[in-house]
Amino acid sequence: MIDYQRICLAHYHEIGLKGHNRSTFEMRLLKNLEALLSDFPVVTVHRIAGRLCVFLREGTDWETAKAVADVMGKVPGVARVSCGFKCPRDLDVMAEVARAAMLEAGDFESFKVAARRNHTDFPTNSMEMNQIVGAALCQAFPEKSVRMKNPDLTVGVEVVQNAAYVYARSLPGIGGLPVGSSGVVACLLSSGIDSPVATWKLARRGAVCIGVHFSGRPQTSDASEYLVDDIARVLERTGCIARVYTVPFGDYQREIALTVPPELRVIMYRRLMFKVAEELAHREGAGALVTGESLGQVASQTLDNIRCTDAAVSLPVFRPLIGTDKLEIIAEAERLGTFEISAQDAPDCCTLFMPRSPETHAKLAVVEEAESALPVDEWVAEIAAAAEVRDYACPAFKRKKKRS
Repeated sequence: MIDYQRICLAHYHEIGLKGHNRSTFEMRLLKNLEALLSDFPVVTVHRIAGRLCVFLREGTDWETAKAVADVMGKVPGVARVSCGFKCPRDLDVMAEVARAAMLEAGDFESFKVAARRNHTDFPTNSMEMNQIVGAALCQAFPEKSVRMKNPDLTVGVEVVQNAAYVYARSLPGIGGLPVGSSGVVACLLSSGIDSPVATWKLARRGAVCIGVHFSGRPQTSDASEYLVDDIARVLERTGCIARVYTVPFGDYQREIALTVPPELRVIMYRRLMFKVAEELAHREGAGALVTGESLGQVASQTLDNIRCTDAAVSLPVFRPLIGTDKLEIIAEAERLGTFEISAQDAPDCCTLFMPRSPETHAKLAVVEEAESALPVDEWVAEIAAAAEVRDYACPAFKRKKKRS
């Protein structure tokens, strides 16, 4: 048993490509990791040699260290996570620790050592460290082969000013940018499969996500609201959602269904939803709306109909899934952990008062003329005022006072 402090190193790629503002991205990721790992025995998180190092409490066991690494790998901005130890800058100790790290790395047949000397006050250079530590590992694991290109396992040895960091087990992260580095967006969030994935994709690009859920209540049950809360609980594990507004929308859909031509109902629903979401976005200082639409997937997602709904708002509308098919979206939802929730059947506003033959190629002039019969501005104010707010754990979110 090695009696040295366990560490988990967060490697990042895209942040490392930033210029003079790189430190801002690094600090945002550091703060996110500190908050999201608060339930684990973390002593501190520091930036070391172009990485973020999570130092675990003395005596932390291997299973706990793996759990920490698993959480870190799902945090936007982290490209890879490595588990290992902090030890003295002594080559014999570093070789001993490397053997211990390899024993915890899982199954592998080939390996190599990747040593790096970050301070020249250590007399042994990187190539010499590769040879010395590599020779010790070959002696300890004679059944394993050394492969310099594409090995099963890479043992990292990094010498910094006052210590060495040795690691072997690595797992891929999701990459991207840390949440909080790209502003705020308002995401139309249903209990379905698509919109949680779209929300996660914007969080992975560094946006703080505010959900807006349109419930069919009181014309339907509130079952979709509970599913959306479950979805948000999954997203908040890695700080990917900050707040959800729940909007009772059923009565307004009923009024639209009684007033406009049946084939235009879906367009009218969507336009009103966009207008309400934009009002709530302004309340939160959000710079864009986000939807889970995929081109041509349903009647409201044709090019003509998308144009008609976008024309209802002035904010840009992001559709990260626009070129993605359903099977690809399902695979992303399974990876994210929301698919099983979204697969549950729950009535919501999307299936309420649906026409038999919805318009698939709406004309904006026709839509706007039909909409002129509705008190849209009055409705938007009423709906936004009635929205119910629930907050979630998002370290990057600067909370504003809830409005009643």
